[in-house]
Amino acid sequence: MTDFDQNVRQPIFRRGKQRRGIYLLPNLFTSAALFGGFFAIVQAMNGRFELASVAIFVAIVLDGLDGRVARLTHTQSEFGAEYDSLSDMVSFGVAPALIAYVWALQGLGKLGWIAAFVYCVGAALRLARFNTQMEMTDKRYFKGLPSPAAAALIAGLVWVLTEYGVSGSHVRWLMFTATVFAGLTMVSSIRYYSGKDINLRRSVPFVVVFLIAMGFVLIAYSPPEVLFSAVTLYALSGYVMAGWTLLRKYRRDALPIADEGKDG
Repeated sequence: MTDFDQNVRQPIFRRGKQRRGIYLLPNLFTSAALFGGFFAIVQAMNGRFELASVAIFVAIVLDGLDGRVARLTHTQSEFGAEYDSLSDMVSFGVAPALIAYVWALQGLGKLGWIAAFVYCVGAALRLARFNTQMEMTDKRYFKGLPSPAAAALIAGLVWVLTEYGVSGSHVRWLMFTATVFAGLTMVSSIRYYSGKDINLRRSVPFVVVFLIAMGFVLIAYSPPEVLFSAVTLYALSGYVMAGWTLLRKYRRDALPIADEGKDG
């Protein structure tokens, strides 16, 4: 074998043993989101519920960034998708359920931890369904309330009431209702707008930019109230859309019957 042959074959041999690496940048955001969920759990156990709620919202922002960073940098991977799901389960499944239970639901006894479990299993089933039906669903809509929105609903309620000095023991049934509502809505078939069809590279009217700026001003002025109001409207929007769809279907089905009555 000549020296030239050795130089040619050696890289091929090394390539066969080369390990597949993990993309660093998007997984840094996923790890940070996971840390946010873990930090929220720790703060809830220490009775610092305001910090725990803020950590959930920070995790939501970071979770929204990791996928976009992966797409922009072309660093999507199967590992990243699986890691993101596990991070979501901790940050948007376990952490909000624990916060709700420690802050208010534990005073309800069995009903309290049952409500927390309904939320937790709802988040798990929602994530599993999303992963298995990703290619079969309309990209413009989510099927069921997204787990980050459900987590924001629970954390936002705790944050707002804590901000006003309301104790969890005084609003146990309110938290019970919100927790069960979020858990069941996650596994429902109600559609929620995803926003994935929004083209950020497209030009928009000046008023749109102004409204976005005003939105940031409102959030900066009163974060808990504005964020909780926004996520509550989003959580209810799916039911409004479903009701409107059923109403239109009812009217469409009733028209032929009305026309037949006129002909007779």
